[in-house]
Amino acid sequence: MSGIAELFKESYLNGGTAAYIEELYEQFLEDPNSVSDNWQAIFREMRQGAVDYAHEPVKAYFREAWRRQPVAVVRGEINAEHETKQDSVLRLINAYRSRGHQHANLDPLGLWKQEQVPDLSLEYHGLSERDFGTVFRSNLYGPTERTLGDIYQHLIDCYCSSVGLESSHIVNQNEKVWLREYIEKARCQPQMRDDSKETLLAGLTAAEGLERYLGTKFPGAKRFSLEGGDSFVPMMHEMISRAGEQGVKEIVIGMAHRGRLNVLVNVLGKKPANLFDEFAGRHVTHTGSGDVKYHMGFSSDYETPGGSVHLALAFNPSHLEIVTPVIEGSVRARQNRRNDETRLQVLPIAIHGDSAFIGQGVVMETFNMSQTRGYNTGGTVHIVINNQVGFTTSKQEDVRSTVYCTDIAKMVQAPVLHVNADDAEAVMFTTQLALDYRMKFQKDVVIDLVCYRRWGHNEADEPTATQPVMYKVIKARPTARQLYAEKLMKEGVLDEDKVKKIADDYRDKLDAGEQVVPHIVTGLKHPFSTDWTPYMGQKWTAAADTSIDEERVARLGEVLTTVPEGFTMQSRVAKIIEDRRKMFKGEVDFDWGCAETLAYATLLEEGFRVRISGQDCGRGTFFHRHAVWHEQHTGETYIPLKNISKDQAHFNVIDSVLSEEAVLAFEYGYATTEPRALVIWEAQFGDFANGAQVVIDQFISSGEQKWGRLCGMTLLLPHGYEGQGPEHSSARLERFLQLCAEQNMQVVVPTTPAQVFHMLRRQMIRPMRRPLIVMSPKSLLRHKLAVSNMDEIVNGKFKTVIGEIDNINPKKVKRVVLCSGKVYYDLLEQRREDKREDVAIIRIEQLYPFPTSGLKKVLEDYAHVKEFVWCQEEPKNQGAWYSSKHHFKECFPAGFTLSFAGRPASAAPAVGYASLHDKQQKALVAKALG
Repeated sequence: MSGIAELFKESYLNGGTAAYIEELYEQFLEDPNSVSDNWQAIFREMRQGAVDYAHEPVKAYFREAWRRQPVAVVRGEINAEHETKQDSVLRLINAYRSRGHQHANLDPLGLWKQEQVPDLSLEYHGLSERDFGTVFRSNLYGPTERTLGDIYQHLIDCYCSSVGLESSHIVNQNEKVWLREYIEKARCQPQMRDDSKETLLAGLTAAEGLERYLGTKFPGAKRFSLEGGDSFVPMMHEMISRAGEQGVKEIVIGMAHRGRLNVLVNVLGKKPANLFDEFAGRHVTHTGSGDVKYHMGFSSDYETPGGSVHLALAFNPSHLEIVTPVIEGSVRARQNRRNDETRLQVLPIAIHGDSAFIGQGVVMETFNMSQTRGYNTGGTVHIVINNQVGFTTSKQEDVRSTVYCTDIAKMVQAPVLHVNADDAEAVMFTTQLALDYRMKFQKDVVIDLVCYRRWGHNEADEPTATQPVMYKVIKARPTARQLYAEKLMKEGVLDEDKVKKIADDYRDKLDAGEQVVPHIVTGLKHPFSTDWTPYMGQKWTAAADTSIDEERVARLGEVLTTVPEGFTMQSRVAKIIEDRRKMFKGEVDFDWGCAETLAYATLLEEGFRVRISGQDCGRGTFFHRHAVWHEQHTGETYIPLKNISKDQAHFNVIDSVLSEEAVLAFEYGYATTEPRALVIWEAQFGDFANGAQVVIDQFISSGEQKWGRLCGMTLLLPHGYEGQGPEHSSARLERFLQLCAEQNMQVVVPTTPAQVFHMLRRQMIRPMRRPLIVMSPKSLLRHKLAVSNMDEIVNGKFKTVIGEIDNINPKKVKRVVLCSGKVYYDLLEQRREDKREDVAIIRIEQLYPFPTSGLKKVLEDYAHVKEFVWCQEEPKNQGAWYSSKHHFKECFPAGFTLSFAGRPASAAPAVGYASLHDKQQKALVAKALG
């Protein structure tokens, strides 16, 4: 018995079944027929025909059979101890499914101090290695009954290898089961043939080869190297190829600087020669300011097994993460263009850095929009290039307050897939899983590509000054290419000569400046592409006939004011709609809301898509728009602008999430993708636009100059001083004017309904696509004087300057007051009350591009006047005074004087006391009129 006793000392055989099998084996030796046929076959196989049993064959058999195959459940009474352990096994499985990632081999540097997780140990559940030979029921993918040894190894393979899955935060059980079965079926191993492995090595070779080539050819130049995260390049190839197989036609990519040059050359197919020219400082464009090479966008067509996929890498500023909502808007526009309501034909891929992903608030805002009706794009694949350091900060207690940099994604129950970037095949598996999840569930998914940064933040930095221990390990670390090449050579897939040839061939292509991506195709024509050529190089003065005929007004008015049968309107809204019916018939003058609505209707009928988003924009913050009607008993909605005609363009009005930055960035992305859409973002109050200041500064005001990207979006920013304090008075007109140059955008302050009607129509009809910034009104929405008659609507046009409207003899005028916006009506009413005829009031409705010729034309009647006043509600250091007074002076006759009438310079935009506001308002009006 010494042989069998020794056998059972093996760790895999310790357990409750040892004594029973020993007894069976003794019975077999004495009388083979005393045991079942199954056991006879097993024991004969162990003996291999020997008279006396051999120790090693028996040991070898049990090592393999009990670890890999479930031993048949032995008949007999199931004791309580086994049932208790059965429950423990199921708890062990659940523990690994939920927390196995905490013991996964994720850090290629081996520096992570992994937390000890008690419930991942056998002992925590009352189990031990002695139970490895015992058969238990299992809910893992595969056989329902198997040994604990097999179960335990399966759990390690799936949840503690180079891949770590986080899914326990997901509420939807179908998603959790799908993810679990996907991983447990494949054991985190991708299905790869030898040729696929060679392709993977080629991708790693390209990623490493480009960086080393640039480092040698342009030493010291900033390139924000990908080295340490090299597997990202083959990851992108796998993502694109698999997406094409599943029917994706377009992919929009947003990423920051890290690895961007590598993606441009090794994924999108930018010619290395062109990149080298940029490194050499050759100026390849003749207009605009241009931008650094690691901000530039690119597009190409990539051939996949499922057809060609159009790739678009968005242009990007250095402001981290802000490009993420921009690409979401671009994707939504492309999906709408294709009428792709399934959201399966256009895929957004957002690439992040670890510190920015958890550190920048716009990431949270974008996640919050991801499943809403107005901003859903069918799920984004997020890839975090987690090099474990943000500039010079790497200690977790400094960079975040969460366990992982990806924890923010749990707010939308996105699965998180952590993967060791140096395990190239695990990276491929994770890529396949992420893409398949997105395509099946149309939701966001996150890949945490845990890697390292081989050099400093840029190549001129010395990282050992702040991360000495990390960089000591990095210096001794082989590259991902070296590690994978060694693996393939050991497997016999490739030999050393082949590995060298792959590297040499890539280097030769770089030397020749040739395109290095074999999948890129050229000359394709896309049925859903947009030609921006007609909009290039256009001037703001380009002609635009915005007039319409009166019959059309009546016809559209009928549609816009017809209430569906049985639809109960809210009483105040019903009164507004009834008043509009009279306006459309010409019985009363148009108010702001009616003229605005008519403008949208005409554009929709002419084939222009209209998209309006912002907080409360369906109703309008000030109860003026009412684009959406709400049935008072059922809560159902009706949108008249969606019911203009069968052939109309699409209308979308969205009450946005309570965010400025991500929403405005989304709309910018939409507008830069779709030139035939009037894209409007409306701030609840203009004061809150500065919550999106980075979008205004980095994209809206300078995108055309830096990147040649046209954008025709419109910002409606409620602005005006009405005693509501410093947070509800100013859209910061001065900031927009300070950004104006090179005809980069338009800043207007319309004061009549006819003006807003023609302004909105001009934005689409005129063949120019540049941002339109509107200081829109609040109190003027219902001001008795801020109305327009039918003739001004049907026969008018947008007037950049509006001259004197009262019957005043120009020869009697001694003073001319210039102004913009609401203050005009305060001046007009006061002058009429005072019965003054020696003061003319002129409105400048467009402050940029400044209408010099228009103002000079109006001032021709006042050539004798020497006294000019600029009147504004804003403090002197704000508003238009400092940015525009040189434009005013250019238009005045010789010998003029120009004075200022407005609030005194102030750090805050407005006062908070109503009485003080009224006092200041009266004083500035009185000073202006003299």
